[in-house]
Amino acid sequence: MEKLVIKGGHPLRGTLAISASKNAALSLMAAAVLPQGVTHLARIPKLRDITTFSHVLRITGAAVTRKDTGLQIDATRVGFPEAPYELVKKMRASFYMLGALLGRCGRARVSLPGGCAWGPRPVNLHLEGLAALGAQIDLEEGYVVAQTPRGGVSGGSYRLEPSSVGATINLLLAASLGRGGTRIENAAIEPDVVVFCEMLSAMGARLAGIGTRTIEIEGVQELKAINFSNCPDRIELGTFMIAAAIAGVPGQPVRLTHAHPDHLGEQFIAAFKETGAGCAIADNEVIVTPPESINPVSIETAIYPGFPTDLQAQWTVLLACANGKATVTDQVYGDRFNHIPELARLGLRANVVGNQVTVYGGSQLSGARVMSTDLRASVSLVLAGMIAQGTTHVGRIYHLDRGYEHLEKKLSQCGIDIRREQYDEFAAPQQN
Repeated sequence: MEKLVIKGGHPLRGTLAISASKNAALSLMAAAVLPQGVTHLARIPKLRDITTFSHVLRITGAAVTRKDTGLQIDATRVGFPEAPYELVKKMRASFYMLGALLGRCGRARVSLPGGCAWGPRPVNLHLEGLAALGAQIDLEEGYVVAQTPRGGVSGGSYRLEPSSVGATINLLLAASLGRGGTRIENAAIEPDVVVFCEMLSAMGARLAGIGTRTIEIEGVQELKAINFSNCPDRIELGTFMIAAAIAGVPGQPVRLTHAHPDHLGEQFIAAFKETGAGCAIADNEVIVTPPESINPVSIETAIYPGFPTDLQAQWTVLLACANGKATVTDQVYGDRFNHIPELARLGLRANVVGNQVTVYGGSQLSGARVMSTDLRASVSLVLAGMIAQGTTHVGRIYHLDRGYEHLEKKLSQCGIDIRREQYDEFAAPQQN
C-alpha cells in the first residue's frame, strides 16, 4: 500500500496549475459510447477513476487509448451492454453506463454501484427516471437489467427530487438517442453537467435549457463522434485556494492557473473572502494572498450553486487555523464526517452533532499517523499535515489517487515537504 509522508511547517509558495475535471471527464467518456466512431477527448486527468472507467468501457467493446493529456475512445464495436460488479463497485460514476448503453444498445446490465464509504446515495432517481421515459427496469442479483422499446426510450417527463448530477446525466444519455421528447425538471446545473450537455449538443443531440433547471431533449437517430475538450476541476481549485490560505506566507500571493473560478459558485467565493484571505479573480486564474489571521466563517453545503459538499472537509481544516469557533453543516450528505476522528488525531478540536461539526480553532496541530476514508477526507488530512508540527503519515491514499492528479508533485514544487512511500498497513509496530 502507499502513503504520503508530510513534514509540516514548510510554506506553500509559487504557482499551482489546476488539473482537468475528474467528474466532468467521466460523463464525457460515457457520452463517447453513444456514437459509432472515434471520439477524442482533450484534457482528461490521469487518475484512478479514469483508469477504472476506461476498463468499464473496454468491457462493452470500446477501445480506449491514452493520447498525451487526453483519451481516444473508439466506440465502433460497442456491443456487449454490461458493466460488471468488479469494476462498478470501485466508483459510482460507472453507473453512467446504464444510460449510455440504453441509448446505444437499447439494453443494459449494470451492477449497482459502490464508491466512497459514506452517505446514502441511492440510485432510485436514476431508475424511476428511466422508467418514466419508457425503459423496462428489473433488479437481478445486484444488477440493474434494463431494456428500451424498439428504437429507444419513448420519452416523457420526470422531476428530480432532489436534484441529482448523476441522474440528470443518466437520463440525458438514454434520451439523446430515444424516439421522442424528454423533459427533465429540477435538473442539476453544476458546471460538470453543463459541459456534458455541451458535448452532447456538439455531437448532434437536440437539447434546450442547458444550464437551467429544466432541460428538454428530442431524441435523434444518431450522434457523431467529435473532438471535445474538458473543463478544469473546480474542487481541486477550491482545495488549493484553502491550501494557499492556511499554508502560504501571509502577504505573499499564491497563483492558481488554468482555472474556471466561476465554476466554484458564489457562495464558496464569498465565504472564502470572509476569512480575510485575499482573492483576486481573473478569467483563468485565482490569486490567493494568505492573511495574517483567519476569521472563523461558518458554512452550509448546498446543491450547486451553493457551497460544495466536496469542499467541506477541507474547510474544516481551514477552521482549525481560525481564531475562534465556527461550524460546518452538510445539507447534502448528512453523515460525511469520517475525516473528523482522523483530524482529531492531529489535534483538531471539534464536535459532531447530526449533520453539523463545530470546530474550535487556534490549536496547533501535531503530526501523527492517520488513515484516509474517502476522496475528500484524504486531501483534508494532507492539508492538515502541511500545517502540523512534525511528520504526518497519511495512509490508504488510493482514495486520494481517485481524484487528485500528481498532488504530491504539485505541492512539492511549491515548497511543501511531501513524498510518497510504500508501507505495510498490517506490519507489527517497531520496538525502540
